[in-house]
Amino acid sequence: METKSIMIVGVGGQGTLLTSRILGGIITSAGYDVKLSEVHGMAQRGGSVVTFVRYGDKVYEPIVEEGCADVLIAFERLEALRYAHFLKEDGVLIVNDQRIDPMPVVTGVAKYPENILEGLRSKHKVVSCDAMAEAKKIGNSKVFNTIIVGVAAKHMNFEHDEWIKVIEKTVPAKTVEINKQAFEVGYNM
Repeated sequence: METKSIMIVGVGGQGTLLTSRILGGIITSAGYDVKLSEVHGMAQRGGSVVTFVRYGDKVYEPIVEEGCADVLIAFERLEALRYAHFLKEDGVLIVNDQRIDPMPVVTGVAKYPENILEGLRSKHKVVSCDAMAEAKKIGNSKVFNTIIVGVAAKHMNFEHDEWIKVIEKTVPAKTVEINKQAFEVGYNM
């Protein structure tokens, strides 16, 4: 199998690391070699975070080059815009339709861009959802990232039940049921 590349981008505190561990788990359970680079950027709350996941028969490095990502998972609109140039021409961009103002916007130095999703759709295949709203509906806003994983799972060639097994093994024990519920919400969107 040729090497596949996934990028997860977001803001510190959004669960990009847990998401990369779930992806690493599903890939490993399918028998592929996987390389993760767990954090690039500012991992503290509010800073931009980038995680690379590469897998295939044999993977030598975790870094995803510009224009080479098969799947780009963005937990926030501006992060999707910031990293969209990493996506392959036929890649898919999965976006949590949420706005988190970065510090330059908060302090008034910069403006948050308008119509981000519309602009991205003009160049890329974009799948978007308001995972935060969906997470609040099921009673825990912290599982919005697992909803996004469920959406992403529809664009990856791994069995539904394998995703569930990996989620059970990867998330904190007391959150297994809500995370499985969140995955199903995303998977069924």
